[in-house]
Amino acid sequence: MTWKTAHRSFYYHNAPEPEDPVLIHAETALLCIDVQNYGMELHEDPSERVRWAPFHERMRVTVIPRLQALQQRFRENGLDVLHARIACQLEDGRDRSLSQKMPGWNNLLMPKDSPGSQIIPELAPAPGEIVVTKTTDSALTGTNLRLLLSNMGIRTLIVTGIYTDQCVSSTVRSLADESFQVILLEDCCAAGTDALHEQELAIINMIYCHVMSSEELVGLMGLA
Repeated sequence: MTWKTAHRSFYYHNAPEPEDPVLIHAETALLCIDVQNYGMELHEDPSERVRWAPFHERMRVTVIPRLQALQQRFRENGLDVLHARIACQLEDGRDRSLSQKMPGWNNLLMPKDSPGSQIIPELAPAPGEIVVTKTTDSALTGTNLRLLLSNMGIRTLIVTGIYTDQCVSSTVRSLADESFQVILLEDCCAAGTDALHEQELAIINMIYCHVMSSEELVGLMGLA
C-alpha cells in the first residue's frame, strides 16, 4: 500500500487514487511544529511515565531521526526549513489563546525564554532559519507565517511535528483553508497514542492534505 491508498477515512474509502503532487523546489518548504523540550520531558509520576512511554519511544526511534534526516536533505538542496513553537510573550501567559488556557493537559504556560519552550537540540534551527512563536494551536493563524510564506513565494508546505491531532492538525487545516498545498509526513509526526495519530491522519487526509512517508516525499521531490 502506498500513500495514494493508505490512511483513508469513510468519506474517501472508494475515491480514485490522487495524482502525484507537483512539488516545485523553490515553492516548497519544510515546516517543523512544536518539537520542544516540554514534549520530551519524562513525567515524574511513574504511572504517567508508563502511559507516555509509547509516545517517547516513537519520538526517539522514528520521528526525531527521520525528521532530522529530512531537515538535512532540505538544507543540502537549498530548500527552506521553517520552525514553529508554542511560547508566550508574557510571563503570566495572558497573551495565550483560549485553547492554551483551557484547564487540563493543554494548559501550557511556557514563557518564550523558558527551557521548556525551546526546540529540542536534535532539531534545532540552523543559523538564519525562520522560527515563528505562537500562542495558538495553528502556526498560521497565531503568527505572521502567512505573510512570510507569501513574501517567499512558498505554495507547498511539508508539515511535521507534534502533536498530530492538535497543533499539527490545526496548522494543516489552516493552511488548506488558505489554499496552500499541504503534505503531512506520517513518520515525522506523533500524537499521545498511535491510535490518536492514525485516527487524525485518516480524518485530514485527502481533504486538507496528502499523507505520506518521508521516504515517499524524498522520492517525489528527487532529493539526493
